Amino acid sequence: MLGKLKSLPLRQFLNYAAVGLIGTTVHYLVLWLSVEFGGLGAVVGSVFGFIAGAITNYFANYHLTFKSRRNHQVALPQFFSVALAGLLVNTLVMTMGSKYLSWHYLINQVLATGLVLVLTFLGNKYWTFRHRGDDGDHD
Repeated sequence: MLGKLKSLPLRQFLNYAAVGLIGTTVHYLVLWLSVEFGGLGAVVGSVFGFIAGAITNYFANYHLTFKSRRNHQVALPQFFSVALAGLLVNTLVMTMGSKYLSWHYLINQVLATGLVLVLTFLGNKYWTFRHRGDDGDHD
């Protein structure tokens, strides 16, 4: 098992997930505050939380997970394109779970978070933060 943990993709995913806990905490805190104290609906609160968490995650992943040297003018728009795709998946899961399945909003959010974690890791690893020379990248 230790040999498997030494593989770069697995190590990066685990780092990405660990960094994501910080962004997820920000996301859930903003969601909870929006619903419980801001009078907003769960879907709108989740959108605000997602944006706050995405900003947190960009800087942490840029420096810690991927140790990127890409120009922010390139990486930041790509990161937010991936985040937008994640936001759409998140919003779809929240809407389906809340409106059509009548599940508690936090159960919906846990499911959305897991799915978005995997999808955004793949997008960011292979597009946003790929290293020079990977797939012909010449930043």
